[in-house]
Amino acid sequence: MNSLVENARTNGYVSTLLGRRRILRDINSRNALARTNAERVAVNTPIQGTAADLIKLAMIKIHARIRAEKFKSRMILQVHDELVFDVFRPESEKMKEIVLFEMKNAIPGLKVPLDVGIGIGENWLEAH
Repeated sequence: MNSLVENARTNGYVSTLLGRRRILRDINSRNALARTNAERVAVNTPIQGTAADLIKLAMIKIHARIRAEKFKSRMILQVHDELVFDVFRPESEKMKEIVLFEMKNAIPGLKVPLDVGIGIGENWLEAH
């Protein structure tokens, strides 16, 4: 965490694993509150920003697979780190396979495995 903050002080930004940058204008501020907030962002962004990058890539790949395979199922909503689908029942097993694969492989070469959970229900509450 200290090295993230020090790199942010030097560069004025932090990056996600995929290289998306977040500028931190207040990282060297004389105002302690502003500086502390920027330091928190410097530590948080590489992890949370990479998670956002990952789910966006997975969404693109899942959507492409749904279209390529001419499924009736649709991705309808993203809520933080969750994707919500309206799944045509006969496609449910194949959709589970696609979502699991694309989520786990959205960013190739990760050093840690991703844990992907899938819930199924008539509504979002039931799926949890």
